[in-house]
Amino acid sequence: MDPDIRSLRQLLNTLRTIDLDHSPVDLDDILQVTGRRSFGPILLVAGLVTLAPLIGDIPGVPTLMALLVIVVSVQLLAGRRRIWLPRFLRERSITRPALEKTLDRLERPARFIDRFFRPRLSFLVMGPGSHVIGSSALLVALIMPMLEFIPFSATLAGAALTAFGLSLIARDGYLAIFSLGTTAAVIALVIYQAMTW
Repeated sequence: MDPDIRSLRQLLNTLRTIDLDHSPVDLDDILQVTGRRSFGPILLVAGLVTLAPLIGDIPGVPTLMALLVIVVSVQLLAGRRRIWLPRFLRERSITRPALEKTLDRLERPARFIDRFFRPRLSFLVMGPGSHVIGSSALLVALIMPMLEFIPFSATLAGAALTAFGLSLIARDGYLAIFSLGTTAAVIALVIYQAMTW
């Protein structure tokens, strides 16, 4: 049975349960502990990886996370109950020390963030509302490869994906509204950059 993850700290603690002797840790290991029905945690992981200074700054990582989000979002929109990922994505890995360092860095922000989110306006993140989130996350993911050429812009996309994932996990409609605003900012940034090139 998939774990019932309802906060950022719960997600971090769940990721810490991956076998300590297991290194490197691949995406399939993460799916094993977060659950294959959990679209929220997968979006959140993709957002956090994009935001993480040690990982998200590696060239190609934002594009890889974008591909993950595209695959997951399409399945969310199609109404699938179980996440399928191609093998080459499931085998993408991170060293155990890098994962632990990232989780440690996120612990304090997670405690702070979790105080603000709870089930509110849940209809915005369930049923048809979840399709709006899936469509918006898909749009952000389609834009992300272009953001690798705009300094620091992938951070904005990572924030949007993190907020989408958190809104689904916490069932917080207010956060979903914030996520949509962040998506609009990402799109505006891309349009602005395209006009100035």
